Amino acid sequence: MGKLIINSYEEFEAYLGQELGTSDWLQVDQDRINLFADATLDHQWIHVDTERAKEESPYKSTIAHGYLTLSLLPYLWDQIIEVNNIKMLVNYGMDKMRFGQPVVTGSRVRMSTKLHNIQNLRGVCKTEVAFKIEIENQRKPALEGIATFLYYFR
Repeated sequence: MGKLIINSYEEFEAYLGQELGTSDWLQVDQDRINLFADATLDHQWIHVDTERAKEESPYKSTIAHGYLTLSLLPYLWDQIIEVNNIKMLVNYGMDKMRFGQPVVTGSRVRMSTKLHNIQNLRGVCKTEVAFKIEIENQRKPALEGIATFLYYFR
C-alpha cells in the first residue's frame, strides 16, 4: 500500500476515525542505539554495554532507549502520509503516551495510525493521530499515544 495523499483540510477530515496506514518495518540495531546515546548523552549500560546486558539484563540483550523509539515517529509517519499544499508542519504535542515494553536490540518496529480527531483552528489544521509503535512478533506495542500535529495549509 502506498502513502496516503492529502491535499486539503477537507480531504484530511474525511478520514476522521479511520486507519491512516502502517509504516514499513525498521530494524533497531546497536549502531542506531549507540548514535542515539551519543546524541542525547544517555549512555546507561542497559542501552550500550552489550556484554554486561547479556549477563545482567532481564532481556539478555541491550534495549533501545524509550525516547529513541519515540524519536522514530516522524520518520515512520512520513512513510504513511504525504500532506501537500502546506506552508509548515509543527509537532504540537503528545498525549496519553505509554511505553508498553522495551525494544530489544535487533528487533524490528513499525507504526500504525488512526485519525483520532481533527479541527480547523482559524485556518490551521490540528490533527490528533492515535499511533502504536509495534514490535515484530510481539502482542504488546513498544509505545502508543496520540500525536498532535498542526498543518498550515496554503
